Amino acid sequence: MAQEAQSAATPRAAEATARSAAGDDSARRWLILGVVCLGQLMVVLDATVVNIALPSAQHDLGFNNADRQWVVTAYSLAFGGLLLLGGRLADLVGRKRMLIIGMIGFAAASAFGGAAQNFAMLLIARAVQGGFGAMLAPAALSTLTVTFTNPAERGKAFGIFGAIAGAGGAVGLLLGGVLTEYLSWRWCLYINVVFSVIAVAAAIRLLSRDRPDPNVHLDLPGTVLVVAGLVSFVYGLSEADTKGWGAPLTIGLLVAGVVLLALFALTEQRVAHPLLPLRIILDRFRGGAYLAIGLSAIGLFGVFLFLTYYLEEILRYSPVVTGLAFLPMIVALVVSSTVSSGVLMPRLGPRILVPAGLLTAAGGMVILATQINLTTSYAAWILPALLVIGLGLGLVFGCGLNTATYGADAADAGVASAMVNTCQQVGGSIGTALLNTIAASALSSYLVTHGTSQAAQAGAAVHSYVVAFWVAAAIFAGAAVVCALVLKSGLLIQKEGGSAAPIAV
Repeated sequence: MAQEAQSAATPRAAEATARSAAGDDSARRWLILGVVCLGQLMVVLDATVVNIALPSAQHDLGFNNADRQWVVTAYSLAFGGLLLLGGRLADLVGRKRMLIIGMIGFAAASAFGGAAQNFAMLLIARAVQGGFGAMLAPAALSTLTVTFTNPAERGKAFGIFGAIAGAGGAVGLLLGGVLTEYLSWRWCLYINVVFSVIAVAAAIRLLSRDRPDPNVHLDLPGTVLVVAGLVSFVYGLSEADTKGWGAPLTIGLLVAGVVLLALFALTEQRVAHPLLPLRIILDRFRGGAYLAIGLSAIGLFGVFLFLTYYLEEILRYSPVVTGLAFLPMIVALVVSSTVSSGVLMPRLGPRILVPAGLLTAAGGMVILATQINLTTSYAAWILPALLVIGLGLGLVFGCGLNTATYGADAADAGVASAMVNTCQQVGGSIGTALLNTIAASALSSYLVTHGTSQAAQAGAAVHSYVVAFWVAAAIFAGAAVVCALVLKSGLLIQKEGGSAAPIAV
């Protein structure tokens, strides 16, 4: 009798043990999500938090306006140029190792920049930051890709990660304003050390050491071509922003970048172990998601930069209040990203949700373009526009990031993730150059027509922002059409055995 009771209890005990282990594993996965989100936040924050600190840093270190641009450009060149290499290194030497190396290096460069005593120190720090950011960002996203394979959990995880990727810039505006106003511009860099200590300690404890895939090899010709091509293209865009699109250096750099990237694409078809296997981008689900992320980054620049200018220069908000003004958009983006990726996408698929998000964001930009003037009420018009934009971009980033890495083999997870960041970086650089140029032209035209009085200058500034918002709205709307054509109909379905792959149904 006792033996029968013991034999009956044994399966129940084993089942309870299995449930406990599954629960522990699930909790560990969500803690890993926290680690990778913190790593991603470090990279995304840096794009705007340092911009807020630049005027104070310029005054402190005594460099001119031309040099100030290089503080931004040095980071973007290193980050944009090395992303694909960083992604392949994550596949080659292991995601955990590259994530930790990236976070430690990023923090060390941030500390060096925060302690800068002259412009040269700050410039070197920013370039090194960009290089380690190019290691950190793909490793973070690819870690998430291989950690969450269950469709329900994956949707929620990518919704949260997408919210961080989309809202991080606005968080940077708020954090940069607070740190600069109440502490020092140096803390806009030192804060990365605090984030890194927490993230590295958690990563060491939580992440399992992944064994490098012996089938992954470094493609040296492809690496040289893509790094040179991306650096040339991003540098050309930064020159277009400062010197104009017709400057010989701008044209030369952009043409060289396009030629080098075309040679890279040809090379990848011929080498045995390509840096970027074309199967990654030729899949219509992933290719459409990359387009959505890159094109939305162009328009997103119009929200952050020109609305910041408007709030501070026209409505006379302080940097801290300006940052707080973006908080409703962050909340809307977080809610939309989480709900869309975890709840809506398993039912509707990316082809419906991504274009819908882009059109919604375009609608928010139209509200800004039609309603802002010298005395626009924040509560009446700017707040509703930000909420609409946040809801739209939450759909794009939540669904886009999930789709962009779905179905990639573990050996390709790093480079597939790097493509996400590359599209976002190149899109942001195009947005910087394009919208700044258009806004500057609109401002000049307005002054020619209305004179140069103080009132005319304020009117010209508002007019330039309105033009930029209209262009951003058009970019979002055009991106919606492109993504609707490129993305396949269907849902992202989990294959048997845990291998995630996009399947049209």
